[in-house]
Amino acid sequence: MLESHREYIKFRQKQLKENIQRAAKEEAAEEAARIAEQEAIAEQERFLLEQQEHERLRRKNAQRKEKLTEQRWDSQLNILIAQIREDVQEEEKLEEIRVIIQNREPSLQQLDWHIWLSDPLNQRLADLDFDQAMEMFKRDNLMAKRRKGRGKSKVGNFILSFTGDTNSETRKGDLVATDFNPDNPDGSGKPLAESGFTISYWVRPDELGSDMFCIGRKAHNNARFTFGISNGQKGYFGVGSNQSETKWETMFDTAGIDKATHLTQDGDNWFLTIGKWYHFVVTYAGTDAGTNNMLRKIYMNGQQIWGTGVSDPTYKGNINWSDTGREMSKGLSFGMRAVRGSGTNTNYNNGWACGLDEVAIYNEEKDADWVSSVYDGSTNYGHGGQSGLVGYWKFNQGARTTVIDYSGNGNHGTLTNDSHGDDGGAGWVDSSDTPTWERR
Repeated sequence: MLESHREYIKFRQKQLKENIQRAAKEEAAEEAARIAEQEAIAEQERFLLEQQEHERLRRKNAQRKEKLTEQRWDSQLNILIAQIREDVQEEEKLEEIRVIIQNREPSLQQLDWHIWLSDPLNQRLADLDFDQAMEMFKRDNLMAKRRKGRGKSKVGNFILSFTGDTNSETRKGDLVATDFNPDNPDGSGKPLAESGFTISYWVRPDELGSDMFCIGRKAHNNARFTFGISNGQKGYFGVGSNQSETKWETMFDTAGIDKATHLTQDGDNWFLTIGKWYHFVVTYAGTDAGTNNMLRKIYMNGQQIWGTGVSDPTYKGNINWSDTGREMSKGLSFGMRAVRGSGTNTNYNNGWACGLDEVAIYNEEKDADWVSSVYDGSTNYGHGGQSGLVGYWKFNQGARTTVIDYSGNGNHGTLTNDSHGDDGGAGWVDSSDTPTWERR
């Protein structure tokens, strides 16, 4: 009995031990499973983080590549744009050289290099292409040398003729439009009203009527720069607020000049002679000269006919031209007058049927000796390379649509008509109507 009890106890102890071991194993297994699950979760989290980091690096690398590609495209685009600009500049340069060669005048005598460069077109050609300019210089001197051995030679000189703007079948409203601005003639911002000026021109009257202008720009009633005739018996010389419209007879008698040498008599009246060339010069001292010294003088055919020293003291020509700076969309015109309309609009009116040649404008007052020398110069008017020259149109291109400004300021003229104005022009004017080139 006792033995059986002991056996039972051992059996129970063995069962208990086995139960404990089994429970321990199960707990260990559960712990291992829990750890494995945690490790799997951790591994998954690490994988996700690695995937996110990989994606971040991929995107960063893609952005870097995209940026590099964009930079390369930008660089290539900049290179392409620079090449296009260079090509355009080269084409513009070649075109300007071509225009200069077509429009420049060869010298009639042998010149040294510096005198040859005094012609603004020759100087510009040298700036653009020195080798080409040197070849033209050599060619000019060679041709001048050959002409010298053949006796005196003349190059054909052209002028422009205009038909005026009266509404009739014979009129075309033709003109030459330029960008010349008396308030800023050379880009310095200094108006001719302040510095003073000299304008020299040759004109041939083809008609005599009221208020007809061969040269003109009127920005305001107090800002005139207009030249022509008031009628057949009177000139018109508009400077600032002044309109000199004295009879030719009065001016010539006051100056002591023989009227019959220059004018045509009809009854008791004296007129300009239709078809005859006249040389006019108007000078103005400018407001910089000070009160009572702002004098205007008028010359015809080399002689002073009005102004200080000639006219009655009451009409000595002291003009205060204080109105400057009024903007106009267009500049000085030839054959008609450019006049400011509403706002800055520019229209054209008061044309003159006439011939026009050798218009030169200076930003300083020239004296009587200078005027006489220009008039006596005949075919050599003496304007090239002179001090103060701000506008110079020789009118010698012939059969071209542009009148070159030889002053170097680039205010070349365009042959056109009053449809060039902001009001569209007169209804009877055809768009193809332009001034006519004639040999003088």
